Parts: sequence; structure tokens; C-alpha cells
Amino acid sequence: MANLNSTREGRLLRLQLNRPEKRNAINLAMCNEIVAELKAANADPGVGAILIEATGPAFCSGMDLEEALEQRGGEGLPAHEQLFTFGEWMNKPVVAAVNGAALAGGTGLVANCHVAVATQGVTFGVTEIRIGMWPYVILRAITAAMGERRALELTLTGRLFGTNEALQYGLIQHVTPAFELDDRATAIASQLADSSSRTIQNGLDYFRKARTLSPEESGKLALEMRADQFASDDFAEGVRAFLEKRRPEWPSNS
Repeated sequence: MANLNSTREGRLLRLQLNRPEKRNAINLAMCNEIVAELKAANADPGVGAILIEATGPAFCSGMDLEEALEQRGGEGLPAHEQLFTFGEWMNKPVVAAVNGAALAGGTGLVANCHVAVATQGVTFGVTEIRIGMWPYVILRAITAAMGERRALELTLTGRLFGTNEALQYGLIQHVTPAFELDDRATAIASQLADSSSRTIQNGLDYFRKARTLSPEESGKLALEMRADQFASDDFAEGVRAFLEKRRPEWPSNS
């Protein structure tokens, strides 16, 4: 059985974690497969957005601890670093559909997604401290999603928290009944997939760069990128479509 199922629906790529018997714990094989799919999607102009979902009752229980004991020399660390930082290097939006428990690396996956939808009753937790580990690779995404103080508290205590707290903390943005999860997450991901790929890519680039710049520098960059966007074919098409009350046909998506 494949660790990861990959299917295309138009401009939407679905990646489905598929180790339900292990609560979708991430072994090195699955890690490499997810990274490879994300990198391929990044380079494919036919992909507009990615939806990450899971089979079975759990979304992801983190790393495969049995395998981790066998790889104490750090064989999988480079792959983990790529996986748990994809929120910083993907130029396509990634949506999570969280159907069940997302613990440790599972919470890290959710934090890296640009949009996350979860069902009521999902359990989250940065639980690495319980096994004598600090969540080195996921902590940057956790901090970006929830802020330094909250990320540190969750990391130090390893406590579990639920859907309502995850929404309050900013880890997820949408909560839905279980029977609506697929429809809600697919609708969001499909809308993103059909948006202007040029605008999204440039927007994500600006979002990341601006966080590291001074207010003056980020303002200068904003003016430069805004001028470039004004001159783009996608902006012209978007304005025409709005005035003509029709759906835009983005040049950068063709």
C-alpha cells in the first residue's frame, strides 16, 4: 500500500497521507514522497493549489517513532527539514483538511499549510517533550502560526488542545462538521487553484520578504512589486473580467 496517494483534479493536486494503521505517522519514505510531490507541484504551471488530507481516523501522529529509534544518527533530518518548512518555500498555496488528531509533526504539517480546515473534536499538540525531544524542525512554523509566547508554552508543556483553541491560536482558520470537511476544504483549495498563479506567487514572495525588512524597506518593495503587478496581463484581465461581470481567464494559468 502506498504511503501517499496523489491525484489531480484540474488545477488542484490532492495529497492523501495513507498509513492509517500507523495513524499516518511519517516515516522517511512518506516524508520523501510528500517533499517530492510538493517540489513537482511547485514547478508545474498546471498545478494551482495543493490539498493535504488523510485516510483513517487520524490526520497525522507525527514521526514514526519505531523508525526514529533505528535512525538515531539523523538519517532523515535533511528530509524532515524540507518537509516541515514547506510553508516557506512553496510558491503555490497549500490547504490542510484535518480530519482527526494532528500531533507533534502532524501539528507541524498543519502549521506549514497556508490555510487549514479542521473538524470539531480534533486534538492537536506539540508533544515532543514527552519523549525527550525538542521540536526543532517544526518550531519555526508553529511560532509563525501562533506567535512566540504560545508556541513556547505549548512546546514546554506538551499539552493537548482542541479545535476551538487551535482556531483561537491561529493554527487553523476554519472549523466544520466532519461530514462537510471534504467539501469545505476542496472548495477553498479549488478557489485558490483557479486564482491568478502570478499574483499568488508574487504575493507569497512579498509576504515572506517583508517580514525580514524594515518598514521603509518593506514599503519600497511593496511599491516595486505593486507597479510590476499593475503592468501584468493578469491584472488587466482581472479588471476587464470584473467590469464585464465574467470569470477571469488568467494568462499566467495557461
